[in-house]
This record gives sequence, C-alpha cells and structure tokens, in this order.
Amino acid sequence: MINFRRSLILGVIGAVVILLITAPVALASAGDGVDAGIIDRVLSGSPADVDVSIKLILLTTVLAIAPALLMLTTCFTRIIVVLGFVRRAIGTQDSPPNQVLIGLSFLLTLAVMGPIWGDIYTNAIQPYAEQTPSPSTGEVPSGQQAYEYADTRMREFMYHSIDEGDLLLMARVGAPTKVKELYEENGVISRGFVDALPTTVIIPSFVLSELRRAFEMGFMIYIPFVVIDLVVSAMLVSMGMLMLPPVIVSLPFKVLVFVLVDGWGLVVEQLLFSSMVTVSG
Repeated sequence: MINFRRSLILGVIGAVVILLITAPVALASAGDGVDAGIIDRVLSGSPADVDVSIKLILLTTVLAIAPALLMLTTCFTRIIVVLGFVRRAIGTQDSPPNQVLIGLSFLLTLAVMGPIWGDIYTNAIQPYAEQTPSPSTGEVPSGQQAYEYADTRMREFMYHSIDEGDLLLMARVGAPTKVKELYEENGVISRGFVDALPTTVIIPSFVLSELRRAFEMGFMIYIPFVVIDLVVSAMLVSMGMLMLPPVIVSLPFKVLVFVLVDGWGLVVEQLLFSSMVTVSG
C-alpha cells in the first residue's frame, strides 16, 4: 500500500512538473490566439508579478489534491479501510493485492455515488458548460450557482454520516463563532447550525465519522477469525505441537470458512447497504 501510494504521488508530482515546464512553451508557440504576456509575467520573477505566480502555484496544488478530496467526500474511505481489515483478518498478506482492493473500492464508490454525481452533472455542470437552462431551476446557472448546487448535494450526502461529537470537535476549531451563536445557546445541533458551518469543517468531520464506522465494522469482521485462531492454538497445545506456528494451520481454515459463507459478498453487501442508506436518508 505504501509503495503504491508513493508511486502515485510521484507520478502526480512528475505530471505537474512536466505541465509547468511544457505549458509556457506550448502556449508561446500556439499562435496569435494566446496572450504571451501572462507567460512573461510568470517567468519574470519581478515583485509586481508575484501575485500571478502564487495563483499559478495554488491552481496546480488544487489540481494535485483534487482526487484525494474527491475520495474523502465519498464512501471510498469506509470501503477501502473495511476491505483492508478483511485481508488482515484472514491473514493472506498481499492477497488480494492493493490494486484489486483499490479498484474494487473505486467501483463500489461509483455504484453508490453514481446517482449523486449524475444529478450534479445534469443540473450544474452540463447546464453551465453548455449555457443551457438547468432542469432543477429552469435558468442558466452561473459558475457560482453551479458550484453551490454541487456543494449542497455533496453536503447532503455527508450530513447523514457525520457523528455529532466529530462535528462539534471540528466546529469548535474551524468555526468557533458559529458554535457560540447557534449551538451554545440551546445545546442542540439544528439544521441551520449545520448549514452555517463551512465545508472545511464538514469534510474532516465526515472523514472522522467514516473512519469510526470502518473500524467498528473491522472489529466485527475480526471476531470470527480470532475465534478460529484460538481454537487452532488450543488444539495444537493439547497435541503437544508447540513449535508449529498456529497461523500456518489456521490460515486454510479461515479461508475455507470465508469462502463457504460467501464472505466477500456479505462484506460488499453491508458496505453498499450502509452507504445506500446514507444516500437515501
């Protein structure tokens, strides 16, 4: 997992570096339709043009972390953590490999988030890109309106999975004024209080809640495999085979039990069911 993430990060950094190196040259040679003045301002290094360089750096940074932010605002976190627990509980080391787990998690995320992303594309992205009336409002949305619609739909998905303790924790750090004005007076987390919180508070609260639920599911998955390990260990001790590692003997039994009960199907079913309840809720 660490090597795969390291390779992915290096690939993203390399792509950004290549883009930064080749983009000015490509734009300069594009012809009359490109304003080469912006290139000169970025590469000049003069104090008056520092603002342009900073904006370019911020833009490339956002593009680099956009995939991570997209995954953190979906059920991908819960799915990949639970599948990792399953592999460790069985004790099969690198089987299934990381690529399979990540690919399966991504496909399951697409299955869950497909209706939401489709709604955002139909009512926000496509009308704004084509400058056509949105089916939801009947008006041509501006860039700000398209962003607000997408942000609202994603926040509605995250609301139902956020634990109150995690929300208050992040709100006291990221929006203390809102906590004093809308929460401390009556001590109730109302919909108005949640809507008033910025997205920078909602997203980390959602991630913390998803990690908590993923670890709860992982604990429940571990229990039957621990029982099998205990039974095998007790049998080996009673037979006097103290030098034989119990893991070697228990691994085939754990794999057999997991296959007989259709373990992957049960795990995926519970992951999809819990996420679909969140979407429909």
